[in-house]
This record gives sequence, structure tokens and C-alpha cells, in this order.
Amino acid sequence: MQNASMLRQCPLLVPQDLHGRVYDGFLSLQDKDFRVRINLPADLQLQNAKIQCSWPLKNALQGYQHILKQRLQHSPNLASFMMELKTILEAALKNTNVLQTPPAPQYYSCLVKDIEDLGWDKLLFVDTDFSTISLKIEDSCGREHLIKLKLNAKYPNEAPDCSIELPVPFAISWTPKNTLKNIYDQVLATLESLKDFWDALDEIDKNTWVLEPEKPTRSATMRRIALGTNVSITIDLDPRHPTMLPECYFLGADHVVNPLKDKLNSNIHLWDPENGLLQNLKDVLEIEFPLRSNLEKADFSMDCGICYAYRLESAIPDQVCDDPRCGQPFHQACLYEWLRGLPSSRQSFNVMYGECPYCNKPITLKLSAKRS
Repeated sequence: MQNASMLRQCPLLVPQDLHGRVYDGFLSLQDKDFRVRINLPADLQLQNAKIQCSWPLKNALQGYQHILKQRLQHSPNLASFMMELKTILEAALKNTNVLQTPPAPQYYSCLVKDIEDLGWDKLLFVDTDFSTISLKIEDSCGREHLIKLKLNAKYPNEAPDCSIELPVPFAISWTPKNTLKNIYDQVLATLESLKDFWDALDEIDKNTWVLEPEKPTRSATMRRIALGTNVSITIDLDPRHPTMLPECYFLGADHVVNPLKDKLNSNIHLWDPENGLLQNLKDVLEIEFPLRSNLEKADFSMDCGICYAYRLESAIPDQVCDDPRCGQPFHQACLYEWLRGLPSSRQSFNVMYGECPYCNKPITLKLSAKRS
């Protein structure tokens, strides 16, 4: 339940992959949002994590690096560390009473000239002290993107903090002679390198019923697509190689999912990088996706049969009764509590055996190593 704990601690810090190794978003404290990105190693050990902080967060945590490193070494999980980080940040903000040196007059003249050279039509926002600006940028396919820049008083001698929603890490290359146009051009080059990735996902979003995420951002690589009632496929696309076969996970009853898995394994040779993502999925799985014009999203999103809700914190019903006449979905947490309360239920290693709350037919639940 790591994602659920993270959602409670940091609702604006969003997982960027299926494995819970990359988180990107904001820490909100004292009506301020601080950008942070966390990369965990394959073994998910915190002591080897890489934490990238925005310039305002780095500035706020000056002098606290040692204690943060300690907390990172000793926290049992990421959610616990984020709670520690918020506590430290809160103390740092309360204790910060240092007046910032105002920028020199040349700062403003330099920045205004940079905006003029770039074009005022590309400026979306600038705050009253000209330290935070937002630029709009459009790729060759007409997709609009937003660049957020935080400048300090030493600009242009020091690079601004730059953030933009991307599925890959991005860092600007900067020298004191660079301008806003250099940043704009670097971002544009990165956007063009991701054209095929966004083309593939835009086609999926337009022509299929995407169940998750409800409002995908440009940094999201994952889509859960409805294949029918109570059966779906989750794909995780590699932004750098969008024409290759993505990671695929099926959700549904075994008697529906197993034939799809067999087709995927036996037809994998049919995957053609020259074809689009959607057409390849159709060819390999030998299916037609439900059309958006014929059905509603509610036809695929059934509530949990125990708590009668679709979402439980960040979780959706991902356990399904395998009896073809039932097929009722449940949240994993709800089904676990149900089975644990049944006298007839039993557990063997990391699998619980019991009866479906709806049809009383046998049902199994695989437990995570942490829960078991």
C-alpha cells in the first residue's frame, strides 16, 4: 500500500511508472508548492535514492542537508521519509528569516531583453518581481506545453530552475551567455524527440476507453484501456522507443485474461514497428477495442462489491471473481479484510483462499510480500 501512503502524505507527488520507482510533483507547505523528483533504484532502497529539488526547495533546505541524509538512511519507506521531509521543511521555513538580496537593475533589463528576443506572445505569466515566469510552447503537432521558470537574483550568471511536464528527465544546458531563447530551443528539441511517443498515446486516448489515468498529463507513460466489462489491459510505453512492444498487464477474471495472455505470447512476432501502437495491439491480441461512440465509461468501471465505491484512496477494483456467471470486482484491500474475517478462509504462503462475497464460489487473493 506504498502508493496509498504516499497519496496521503503528498497528494501532489505522482508516481511516473508502474513499479513505484519514480515520483514527480510538488510538496505543498505554507501555501507554497515546492517541486521535487525522486528516483528509486531497482531494489527500492532509500539510501541509494536520487532526490532532485527545485531551486526554491534547495534554498529553503540550506543547512539541513546532513539531517536529511540521516533521515534518508534510516526511514523504513518512502512515505515515512516524505513525512520527515515535510517536517524538516516546515521547520526550515519557520526559521528562515534572512532577507534576500534584491536583484541589480541589470537583472530586469536583461530579462526584459530576453523576453523581447523570444517574443512577448510566448509569455503566459510573470510575477510582480519578475522572478517567476511561464512560457507557452507548441510542438510541430500543435500540442501546447508550459515551461515554468524560477530565476534568482544572479540571472543570467546562474541558470533558472526549469520545469515542464515530460516523460523523461530534462535539465537545461546553461552558460552565462545563454538566454530564454536557448531554454526555449532546448525544450523544443526535446518535445520533437518525443513526437512519436505522444502520437501513439493520443491515438489511444482518442479511439479507446482509457480508464486510468482519468486526466493523463504529458508526463504519463501508462494507460489502462477497457477491453470489455471487467477486463482491461494496462500498457506502459517507453518514451524513447514508442514503436516497440510496451509492458502489458491484464486485469480481469482468469477465464478472460488467460486467453489474452496466450495470444500476446504467441503473436508477439506480429508486432511491426512500422504500424501504429493501436493497430499492433489489435493484431497481437486479435481483438477490436470497444468504440467510444457505442458505450459509456461507466459500462467498464464497476464499483467494488464490498465497499460499493470505485476508488479507495488511489486504488481501483483490481480483483475479480473468476466465476463466469459472477465476475464481480473488488479492491484488494476490501477483499483481504473480507477473507480475513471468514472462518472458512485459509492462507498458504502469500495466497488467501476463501469464498466470493457475491456468489460464494471459491476465490483466491495473492498478497504482497509486505502484507503477508
